[in-house]
Amino acid sequence: MKKYILAPSLLAADFSNLAQEIKTIEKAGVNYLHLDVMDGVFVPSYSFGFPVIESIRKISQSFLDVHLMIENPDNYLKDFVKVGANGITVHVEACKHLDRTIEQIHSLGVKAGVALNPATPLSALDWILPKIDMVLIMAVNPGFGGQKLIPSMLEKVAELHNIIIKKDLKIDIQVDGGISEKNVQQVMKSGANIFVAGSAVFGQNMEQKVNILLQKMNEFEK
Repeated sequence: MKKYILAPSLLAADFSNLAQEIKTIEKAGVNYLHLDVMDGVFVPSYSFGFPVIESIRKISQSFLDVHLMIENPDNYLKDFVKVGANGITVHVEACKHLDRTIEQIHSLGVKAGVALNPATPLSALDWILPKIDMVLIMAVNPGFGGQKLIPSMLEKVAELHNIIIKKDLKIDIQVDGGISEKNVQQVMKSGANIFVAGSAVFGQNMEQKVNILLQKMNEFEK
């Protein structure tokens, strides 16, 4: 049985108090952090890069799940591993030679994931699926936080889940976008097991928010 994981997105955190916020959510039971890296080209927003990730690594033992929303990710893979990434996810839409990119990520000793934007079909994974550790289904169009989950993406997750079962593969399914305590069980039911949450975790009462999400996840698991 796959392990269900809450992956708070640090993009929603208060960067003036980042270390304390990470410690707060880890104390509440989080051990997996989602890091959105954006270059202003692949998506219309900038976020953070190597210095911030390196700083996070110094104060956290959590799994650092680095989601690259950037052009030409191959040029930076070694650097992201060097500053502390435990897993790197690249977008199929940004990779000219996806198979080579996945091989390079694995050669660096970390887990490899592939992300699909909402309009990108699952068929883009047909010849790479057995080689990857995780598929990230974007449930919103990437680049901005606070968006609502696109309902049809749950059908996409369910279809992917069935493909993975049929092929007898051990691949995590992560969903990013609009996850909250109100819909996390619905997303779990579709077949996902890693849930990226931003505004549903950060802000006021972070520890309480984490506890509520974890409780919802535990209820479904039972």
